[in-house]
Amino acid sequence: MTGRGLRVLAAAVPVALVLSACGSGDSGGGADGPLVFWTIEDTADRVRAQERLLAAFTEQTGIETKVVAVAENQLTTVLTSAAASGELPDVIGSISLPIMSQLRTDDLLDTDAAKQIVDGLGAETFAAQSLELTREGDTQLVVPSDGWAQLLFYRKDLFAQAGLPPPTTYDAIRRAAERLDQGDVAGIAASTTPADVFTHQTFEHLALANGCALVGDDGQVALHSPECVGAFQFYTDLVGEHSTAGNQDVDTTRATYFAGRSAMVIWSSYLLDELAGLRADALPTCPECQADPSFLAKNTGVVAALSGPAGGEPTTFGETASFAVLKDAATEDAKKLVEHLMTDGYRDWLAIAPEGKVPVRAGTKDYPRQYVEMWRGLDVGVDTKAPLSKFYDAETLRVVQESPRSFSRWGFTEGKAELAGAVAGQLVVPKALADVLNGGGDAAGAAREASEQAAVIAQELGE
Repeated sequence: MTGRGLRVLAAAVPVALVLSACGSGDSGGGADGPLVFWTIEDTADRVRAQERLLAAFTEQTGIETKVVAVAENQLTTVLTSAAASGELPDVIGSISLPIMSQLRTDDLLDTDAAKQIVDGLGAETFAAQSLELTREGDTQLVVPSDGWAQLLFYRKDLFAQAGLPPPTTYDAIRRAAERLDQGDVAGIAASTTPADVFTHQTFEHLALANGCALVGDDGQVALHSPECVGAFQFYTDLVGEHSTAGNQDVDTTRATYFAGRSAMVIWSSYLLDELAGLRADALPTCPECQADPSFLAKNTGVVAALSGPAGGEPTTFGETASFAVLKDAATEDAKKLVEHLMTDGYRDWLAIAPEGKVPVRAGTKDYPRQYVEMWRGLDVGVDTKAPLSKFYDAETLRVVQESPRSFSRWGFTEGKAELAGAVAGQLVVPKALADVLNGGGDAAGAAREASEQAAVIAQELGE
């Protein structure tokens, strides 16, 4: 779930029109023209913010720049066209892990530049997991910039009244769902729609907690492992017995929690500003919210890292966004731009959408907490702006800002990023879950079905 799906409108822009923003014959920066910066943060307000950021860089360095917005779901197509016409950019911002993997497969990344930037900034100033997820072996592929976390939001007031601890483990989640599932309030709202990648993300978040991996130590698909069977069992029991009836998706889970009709919901950190009543078309509607639109925010706690009975260290499903310097770029100028965006310009970069841009660089060598402390005070919201610290207590914000330290993803650290992307894109897990939830099988069968389908995909990919 990136940017709340706000890129849907931009996806309708024809490829030729998107490319025309590069100008005629602008192939990268340097002596031939301005430094070209592509971004998939493509809504109008975010593009303007990035133009201001790069204008400040130009004023500081004298290096001319050009911002080109590209819809995320068009990026692969646009890159292919740009490569054929010699119009590749120098830098691409906000790329996701799957896009990073594709750029690596297509041999478009200047990995030496990425390493030099990270080393210059200080690898120790980054969340270790952000570097691990953006490396291939010892090769630093891109420069991680920020991320959003999949979070378990829960009603602190209801938990306190019931004497329940925060839902940080399978057992605590299960007990809370059972105890608080009463009357018009469901224990939890979690995605079940088989045609929605959000269901995959939600499941992977819980599966990672139980040590369920896409592939085993031998590199073979392992979704039928005991850890994965346990994750399928937990998920189907949880939503089958204690969630809202019917298929649930990214919109209905939010609406259920906002109406005060579930005690927990699994959603991304993009929920934080909406929960505070700062987005007019997605306002909380609970009875108490009429008098106090921020009621839910004040009474909501969050958990990032979860653990299951078969898992190890608590983990969080999260998306790490990065800056990519491309081969044949104006390398020195491109490096200066990325370094600027990760230092003097970092505050304004994160301010584009703080709820979805949690800093993966906590601070500098001299001021190790500079950026995470600054992030707390950034304004969030769409129609109304206010800092997160106005609505959330210090502990809640600490959990969110520390979440990149526990980020994990299927396949990326095992060299199976392409397989992971294909399994998610083809909705292998959501379809297997749906079979169980619709009464067509059991958890072991769902895990076996998902594993078999993933193995077929791996074979098709030549893995």
